Amino acid sequence: MNFQPKFDRRSFIVGSAAAAGGLCLAFRIPGAIADAVSEPEVNAWVVIKPDETVIIRIARSEMGQGTLTGLAQMVAEELECDWSKVTYEFPTPGQNAARNHVWGSFFTAGSQGIRGSVDLVRSGGAAARMMLIEAAARRWGVAASECSAAQGKIVHASSRRSTTFGAVASAAAKLAPPTHIPLKDPKDWKLIGKDVKRLDTPDKTQGKTIFGIDIRLPGMLYAAFSACPVNGGKIKRFDATKIATNTGVKKIVQIEDYGVAVVADSWWRAKTALDALPIEWDDGANAKVSSSSIDAVLKEGLDANDVVVGNQSGNAKAVLANAAETFEAVYSYPYQAHATMEPMNATALFTGERCEVWCSTQNGDAALAVVAQAAGLRPERCDVHKTFLGGGFGRRSSSQDYVRQAVLIAKQMPGIPIKMLWSREEDMTHDWYHPITQCKMIAGFDKDNNLIAIHYRISGQSIFASIGPTQIRNGLDPVTFSGFSAGGNEDAFGYTIPNLLVDYAMRNPHLHSGFWRGVTINHNAIFIECFMDELASHAGIDALEFRRKLMGNHPKHLAVLNAAAERGGWGKPAPAGIFRGLAQAMVFGSYVAACAEVSVVGNNVKVHRIVAATDPGYAVNPGQIERQVAGSFVYGLTGLFLGGITVKDGKVEQQNFDSYDMMRIRQMPKVETVLMPSGGFWGGVGEPTICVAAPAVLNAIAAATGKRYRTFPLQAQGLSLV
Repeated sequence: MNFQPKFDRRSFIVGSAAAAGGLCLAFRIPGAIADAVSEPEVNAWVVIKPDETVIIRIARSEMGQGTLTGLAQMVAEELECDWSKVTYEFPTPGQNAARNHVWGSFFTAGSQGIRGSVDLVRSGGAAARMMLIEAAARRWGVAASECSAAQGKIVHASSRRSTTFGAVASAAAKLAPPTHIPLKDPKDWKLIGKDVKRLDTPDKTQGKTIFGIDIRLPGMLYAAFSACPVNGGKIKRFDATKIATNTGVKKIVQIEDYGVAVVADSWWRAKTALDALPIEWDDGANAKVSSSSIDAVLKEGLDANDVVVGNQSGNAKAVLANAAETFEAVYSYPYQAHATMEPMNATALFTGERCEVWCSTQNGDAALAVVAQAAGLRPERCDVHKTFLGGGFGRRSSSQDYVRQAVLIAKQMPGIPIKMLWSREEDMTHDWYHPITQCKMIAGFDKDNNLIAIHYRISGQSIFASIGPTQIRNGLDPVTFSGFSAGGNEDAFGYTIPNLLVDYAMRNPHLHSGFWRGVTINHNAIFIECFMDELASHAGIDALEFRRKLMGNHPKHLAVLNAAAERGGWGKPAPAGIFRGLAQAMVFGSYVAACAEVSVVGNNVKVHRIVAATDPGYAVNPGQIERQVAGSFVYGLTGLFLGGITVKDGKVEQQNFDSYDMMRIRQMPKVETVLMPSGGFWGGVGEPTICVAAPAVLNAIAAATGKRYRTFPLQAQGLSLV
């Protein structure tokens, strides 16, 4: 079959080199790799056209976070090309597998997009530059060491000869790649560390960008899907005859034992037919689950004995038992939905010989594995064409369930491309949610009012129990202790407590949990930083000074905290009615802190300003980092004030944005970013700063009201964000 997509004049069918030995049905979408002789591939990372256009290949997913541009900057830095000539394209995971994973990982989560690719992409750019210089040197009959490259040109200084990348690209492509590839010293960077315009913005502003939901293939049909409203439930029966003759309906498909899809000639016809289909569900034992029953299970875990230890020093329990004074608090953080603007969707074409999928995904490698498994084909006979993502936030990395469903539907109609699209209600009620968690904290003081011990008991859901049980070792889910680790370069605890115990009681309700932007540090930072504020207040010590006394062994944590406090005006009189709060953390390899300013009038909270300090080691694109910080605060504050998923009769109660609200522009505080890269390491950007917004704001609210809020979202406690 030979389908040509309709979405763009630039779209055309190409043959995929990855489809060796099989039927090739690769479709060109904007940004996909083209197999054209006129575009010499210098190496896997760099293609240079005769007109000097530089195409940089990006394996990681772009979902608005700017990774595409940041990675291209790093390649271009080493390549020494003219940035104004740079564009991009996406390889597929199938092509990656066929080329011995030359592009590395296709996983884009955990703030790994940049920091997980640094050496790989820079080496790709540097190797291409060396090959271009070698090609020019051979043409001139001189040593490559006598030549240099800059701004897309190669120069032999002594003879004053020069040429362009485009003029030698074909010759360079024929050379063996270098085996020793020196990289630039950071002091010599020209492009890394600069605010360059994003490569994807022009197409987005003109409506040209293709997301998964935009895919159009000739002859394509549309599928609407519904799973049992209670997770873990099954289909009892349905009567397909009731809708079989509806206009446009082509097929009614049962998906395993838990779901039904209707295929039609438009999605709306498929959706309305599905709504009219009589389905009887077997909800099973989970039909008895409610938010209150889940809460009871987690509360039991706060005092249970079946726990694992994540961090400990000294003997916290013994010291607490003999402390001059103890202080206790319990916090509770709810499920959160991802609520991506683009609901889950995938377009699948199954021919019997080959299966290809077009979709928005944060994990192309996992998506390819899911396609192969669902199709019953070898991976080399499958591929995934990833598009831009209309929001990811971890949902499209936690599970590829929507990809599997699309393939299973397409298998029922071989040779016909099928686009499966979830409704907003399906998306909201069958998410892989931020895990629900509680934490009981007990601190001890000696007779001189010194903090001598803290016991953090976490009781909550394990992410890896849902998405990867093999990652759990001896009952320990490592993600659970984000921000609590005893040192290391990823998520170290920022205080020195003489006697510390952090343990965890795993309690897994029936809803799926998964990665949600920031992951478990979102609630752990609240537990740590709000409790630290409570302890400072209890001891009668300024919140900043109380922290400083505990942070002498954590200079980078302290540096960002001091920077945020100084810029935020801590210790100076605030405007009338304005109160401040602090928070800090180290997570995803970066150090972050915030100083929030709020006012509270009655039950109305106004967040006026948040100063955020961050040390990510190196800053590839400072302007983009500032935008990521502000964007993360939108997500973090939405979760704090407005989010929260609740359960009744085993079903998620929130179904759309009328019951799961989002922050509005008028509610957004002014965000000031203090970017302080100290060098020597690569930290994340997209996820770290989200975690300090909520505790900083909560601490400011406590300063304003004298009241501590420990259960969320705040709207459920009567507070409104204005």
